Amino acid sequence: MALSADLTSYVRQLFGGGRWNTRDGRAVPESEDLGLGKEAIKLDATVLYADISGSTMMVDKHPSEFAAEIYKAFLHCTAKIVKDEGGDITAYDGDRIMAVFINDGKNTRAARAALKINFGTKNIIGPQISAFYGARQFQLKHVVGVDTSALFVARTGVRGANDLVWVGRAANHAAKLTTLPDTYASYITKAVYDSMNADMKTHQGRSMWELVTWTAMANAPIYRSTWTYTVP
Repeated sequence: MALSADLTSYVRQLFGGGRWNTRDGRAVPESEDLGLGKEAIKLDATVLYADISGSTMMVDKHPSEFAAEIYKAFLHCTAKIVKDEGGDITAYDGDRIMAVFINDGKNTRAARAALKINFGTKNIIGPQISAFYGARQFQLKHVVGVDTSALFVARTGVRGANDLVWVGRAANHAAKLTTLPDTYASYITKAVYDSMNADMKTHQGRSMWELVTWTAMANAPIYRSTWTYTVP
């Protein structure tokens, strides 16, 4: 079958092939948990995206080996922090990572992970960059975005080259939050903030988060922070 005919057949079958077979999820799924047909898992989840700022300029100005070390250091530390907070890594995409938190305390754990990632960037990776390459060589900055919502998870791609697609507000908004200015390392939506434990909102009577307007998203209220949370 010619490629064009094969693609047309697939799209026709996808759009006209009946209803989706969906089920409620009790855990973050793996690709193998779903078929390539119209199968999906529904989750109530919190999504965290963490993204290195200025990575394009870093790659343009520095040797590839140096850029690779920065990528590896940031992604490794971020992944370890996320897993320590009970999150699941769902994707690595160049210089950023996507993670999903479910079940009790998911918003508190995701927000705490964001502040721990800030600690790791400032107090673990940054000093090591200065020690090995000099303080003026490169300053690592990042942005973390967190949102929560219902998600519709399906498997996409072709046999031998497929992955999960996460459909829902949280996945899109968490990713978009990472495009905001890196003068603040952590951004969370109001839905996340409202559901967090009180001890993740204030510390010794001081607010850890600042309420601002997200003008690019219909003036939605969001919270931003420069705080860190110590990694033990």
